Amino acid sequence: MFGVRGYGEVEFVLGVIKVIAIIGFILLGIIIDTGGVPTDNRGYIGGQYWSNPGAFQNGFKGFCSVFVTAAFAFAGTELVGLAAAEADNPRKSLPKATKQVFWRIALFYIISLTLIGLIVPSNDSRLLNASGGNTAASPFVLAIKAANIKALPSIFNAVITLSVLSVANSCTYGSTRTLHALAEHHMAPAIFKYVDKEGRPLIALIVSLAFGCLAYINEAEAGNTVFNWLLALSGLSSFVTWGSICLSHIRFRAAWKAQGMTVDDLPFQAACGVWGSWIGFLLNVLCLIAQFYIALFVSCFKHTSQ
Repeated sequence: MFGVRGYGEVEFVLGVIKVIAIIGFILLGIIIDTGGVPTDNRGYIGGQYWSNPGAFQNGFKGFCSVFVTAAFAFAGTELVGLAAAEADNPRKSLPKATKQVFWRIALFYIISLTLIGLIVPSNDSRLLNASGGNTAASPFVLAIKAANIKALPSIFNAVITLSVLSVANSCTYGSTRTLHALAEHHMAPAIFKYVDKEGRPLIALIVSLAFGCLAYINEAEAGNTVFNWLLALSGLSSFVTWGSICLSHIRFRAAWKAQGMTVDDLPFQAACGVWGSWIGFLLNVLCLIAQFYIALFVSCFKHTSQ
């Protein structure tokens, strides 16, 4: 509602809070794992949870079943491209932002999740309650509670709540700009092209916010089932989106070469080039195949049990 500048300022503040929280958790996770917390009766943990109860539960099927949730969590980094249309100097700001996205995923996502795997056993029954808005069952919070650290779980609960607000903010921004772009290319109703004097696509914004009312489905008896379906649709769409991005880059580079241009003429080059896009495309296809495998496995299992 406050335009792209307001969106950027809010995301900057929320981003700083999230980065500080994740860096703090990484340091705390290392201390917990090495037995440096006096209140933690477990002492030195090391990598024992990776062997007992084990890092991978329920075999290959269990490994594949988390792809949708992982895709849902990783989605959003493509918003860097959407922001290009409203950036003052995209030639300068976008390459810098794109490189930061890579390091943010590599450092914050992978390191923090690895540490959670080291200090929270995968068979902890409290993890089963980590759905919907139950931030108290978040593995980040459970890791702190397991170490018997007071007050900090409540602080991390607040950080998680702010992170959820940030996700909602980013998704609303992304969906409004996507609807507007589709309308500009005659692929959506022309009404979504409307932009007010402040540069806000108001009609697209109203429609996007209206979909937030789907959250009330959770109040129904079958709300959890519907929520899981929506989560699966969102996760699967991420595979399609990123597969399309990788394929578009492959075709763009082929067209660029066909026009007699070289990579030196590009204002920004992908770090891993076309090969990186091929690997990304194939991985997304494999993840989609894995989800169909899980769906067929569950369907066949139910049919057999009946």
